[in-house]
Amino acid sequence: MRGNNLQQLMVEELKDLYDAEKQISKVLPKMASEAKTSDLRNAFEEHLKQTHKQMRRLEDVFDTLKVKEREKECKGMQALITEGEEMINQAPDSFSRDHMLVAAAQRVEHYEMAGYGTVVSYAHQLDHHDVADTLQMTLNEEKQTDLLLSEIAQTKLNGKNKLGR
Repeated sequence: MRGNNLQQLMVEELKDLYDAEKQISKVLPKMASEAKTSDLRNAFEEHLKQTHKQMRRLEDVFDTLKVKEREKECKGMQALITEGEEMINQAPDSFSRDHMLVAAAQRVEHYEMAGYGTVVSYAHQLDHHDVADTLQMTLNEEKQTDLLLSEIAQTKLNGKNKLGR
């Protein structure tokens, strides 16, 4: 019984992540076009390519687990995107906007890292080690993206404009 419930929880989390990735794939082009700093714009463009690969991985996981119904609305990602759009729209200038873009993107990355960490753990507990390995690849990518965003914020944005000064 425990395994079946955990399996259901994992599938629900995977559906949530799949919808989150779909939502992200729709906003990343806008984020890239809003970015003033070329490194940030390039990071968003590369992450869009990565997001499409991550969606395909999730589709492969669904196939492995024989999950046909994949639709679920990820309200958490909707809220993060809405909040990010509000932050970006309030930026007084392009350099502030880049800082806001990084902040919004990192919130998204942390949400994804939490979700992928959870499903990796569930997959291991259910002895779906191949699924766990596939999901771990995505988790590693999300962590790398988060580190890249931090690096861009620290090395490319901080010297250009002192926020609030």
